[in-house]
This record gives sequence, C-alpha cells and structure tokens, in this order.
Amino acid sequence: MRVVAIPCLSDNYAYLVMDGPRAAIVDPSEHAPVLEVVKREGVKLEAIWLTHHHWDHTGGVDGILAAHPGIAVVAHGSDKPRIGKATLLVDEGDVVELGSLRAKILHNPGHTLGAISYWIEDGDGAVFTGDTLFAAGCGRVFEGTPEMMFASLHKIAALPPSTRVYFGHEYTAANLKFAAHVEPNNKAITERAAKLSVPSTPSTIADELATNPFLLATSANEFAKRREAKNTFK
Repeated sequence: MRVVAIPCLSDNYAYLVMDGPRAAIVDPSEHAPVLEVVKREGVKLEAIWLTHHHWDHTGGVDGILAAHPGIAVVAHGSDKPRIGKATLLVDEGDVVELGSLRAKILHNPGHTLGAISYWIEDGDGAVFTGDTLFAAGCGRVFEGTPEMMFASLHKIAALPPSTRVYFGHEYTAANLKFAAHVEPNNKAITERAAKLSVPSTPSTIADELATNPFLLATSANEFAKRREAKNTFK
C-alpha cells in the first residue's frame, strides 16, 4: 500500500490510496489537484471513499466522476440523502476492497451522524479519519453528542499503536498549542510541538494516545468541557 497526501483548498487533505496500479481517493474536496496526482502516479482510479457529507470533503466528487465515470462512491448509509452520487452505502464492520487491500468501516458519529473511518490492517496499518480524529485534536461536534464523539474517538484509539492516522485538515500546530494549554505538564506534547513540520500527516495512534487532549480526557464530561474550550481558544 502507498498513500499520497494531496493538499486541497486552504488546509484540507485528500488521500490517494494505492495498491499497485489500483487506486481510491479519500475525501476529495476539489477535483483538479486530485486528478493531477492520479495522472502523475499513473494509476487507475476505482473508487472515492468519503468520510462524511461536508462540502469540504465531497466538493470534488462531480469533477472526478466526469473524468472517471462509473467508479464507486462509498459513504455511510445515512448520508445517501446528502451525497446523491454515492453508489455503495456502508456501515460499521463493512469492508471495501481495493486490490488486495481491505478497508474496514468504523462508524464514528459525533462530528456528523454518518461519519466513518476506513481502517486498513496492512503492515503497520492506516486509518483515514476525516474530521473525527485530527493530529492532537478532533472535529467539532455538529450533529451528534459529546458522548458519541468521545466513544468514536476511543474506538479509533483502540487500533494498534503503530497505525498511521491520515486526518482531514492541517490543524496540528493550533491543536498542539491548545493541548499544551490543557495538559501543561505533558512533556510529550512539548516535544511533539518542537519537532512539528508541515505537512504533519500522518500521525500514529501512539502519538495521539500520548498527546491528544481529547483522548487524554478521562470522561465524556471532561471531553465536552475541553471541546467547548477549544471552540474559543486562541
């Protein structure tokens, strides 16, 4: 498996996932940079894997389908009304395949009710988390509840520590600043901030367990307080 991060918009990442000449794209917010990388890599695009319905993760779908008609568009079943081009609706525990790769679906309600991650248990492993789990952070709770989001984060955090985390936005510097604020005695956060480079994707589950203030919260109530504080932190 190879993964190429594709910067999109101002701070989004789409990801080209490849198994030999076969490829899928995760969360294309726009089509032009994605199509450029697909051409450069010389691969055959077979699917679009969407983590949730927000426009900054789906905006490139139409343009990609115009260039690659007939490819699969994967989304959570509950997002069908909002992702009209979806052709394969999935839920917790389902598997989507790309060549020899098998991506298991983790349903992660919280940011949106239909948020999903794609976990590939190949080598060290990889998980594509959209706006659920970020490097040293997490997405806002828009459609679910703090309890849902807390459970979703810990579902992802239960993956093997070596698993690479491919997240949806380059928010890592700001996230580490907030992490240091709420976990002032955590040396791992200080060390991670000192070594930060951009792009910061991928992280690992081990990194997040050590430095992510939302995973370090000991309860859903503490998580909710931290998430609310992050909304106004500067």
